Amino acid sequence: MAFTRTGALEYLSRAYEHGRLAHAYLISGPPGSGKRGLATDLSNLVTRSAEADVFASAPPGVYLAEPESKSRRIVIAQVRALEHALQMRATGGVRKVAIVAEADRLQPQAANAFLKTLEEPPNDSLLLLLSSMPEVLPDTIISRCIAVPLATAEKADLSAEEAELVELLGTVVTPAGGGVQNAYGIAREFHRLLAQVRGRIQDENEAALKREEVRYKNTTDGAWLDEREDYFKALTESQYVRQRSRLVEILFRWWADVLRASTAVAARELPSASNQTNALAHKLSTPEILRRLRRLEEMRDHLGRNIQEALAIEVAFVSIFTF
Repeated sequence: MAFTRTGALEYLSRAYEHGRLAHAYLISGPPGSGKRGLATDLSNLVTRSAEADVFASAPPGVYLAEPESKSRRIVIAQVRALEHALQMRATGGVRKVAIVAEADRLQPQAANAFLKTLEEPPNDSLLLLLSSMPEVLPDTIISRCIAVPLATAEKADLSAEEAELVELLGTVVTPAGGGVQNAYGIAREFHRLLAQVRGRIQDENEAALKREEVRYKNTTDGAWLDEREDYFKALTESQYVRQRSRLVEILFRWWADVLRASTAVAARELPSASNQTNALAHKLSTPEILRRLRRLEEMRDHLGRNIQEALAIEVAFVSIFTF
C-alpha cells in the first residue's frame, strides 16, 4: 500500500521517536509523489536542522549524491565521497544522512560500492535512496532497504489505455458477457492494450537514444553509446512493467467498486463505471467477488515473479470473468 507524503512522515517519525528507525529506506513513487520532500523532512528531523530544502542547500550532516556526470549517471567517485563523509564523526548526537537521489541511475560499479555501505552502515547513519523506477535497482540493494512507496498526491487522469480498459470491463455485464469466450476476448483485448503500451514506450526511448547518438557521436567513444543503448533497453522494460501494473490496478479498482456496491458502500474508485459495477454486484455474491479479487492478487504475484505473461493473464481472466 502506497503512503501519502504526510502519512509516510508520520510513520517514520513514530519509528524515530521510539528508536526503531532503520538504517536504510528506499523511497519510491512516480514523479510528483513527494520523494524529495519526504527525504528533506526526515533529514531535518534526524539532524535537528531548521526547515530547509536539503537539495538546495544541504545542512551539516546531510550528504547528497545524484546524477551529475555527462551520462547523467551516479558514478563510483560520488559513492566513495559519500562513504568518506559518513565515516566522519557525527556532532551533537545526531544522525548523519546520505541521500542517493535517482538511485536507479547508479552505475553498476557505483551500485556495488554502495551495496557494501548498506551491508555495513557507519554508526549513527541513515541512508535514503530515492527512485521513480525501483525495479531497475539490483535485488541485493532492494532487499537491504525498507520500502516506503509513495502515491501521487491526487489521482491522475486515466491514460488512453486505462480508459479503454474501463470501457472493456463494462462488457462483462452485457447479455453476451460472463461466458468463457467473452473472458478470452477480454484477455485478448488486455494483451492488445499491453502491446500498445510497449510499442509507445519503445518508440519514445528509441527516439531518445537516436537524439543522444546524434548529439554525442563525435564527442564520446562507442562504448559509452553502447552503455546508453543498454540503459534505454532496461528503461523500456522498467517503464513497461510500471504501465502494466497501472492497468492491473484498474482491474483491482473496478472489482473493488463491485465489492463496494455489493456491500452498500457509496464511494467509487471509477465513478464513470458505476452503472456496470453496480449491475455486476447484483449478479454475484460478496464471497464470489472476493474470490475474484484473490485471483487478481495471484495474477499480480505471478507477473511479479516473471511467470509467462500471456499464460498468467489468460488463466486468471478465465477464472475472474466467467460467471
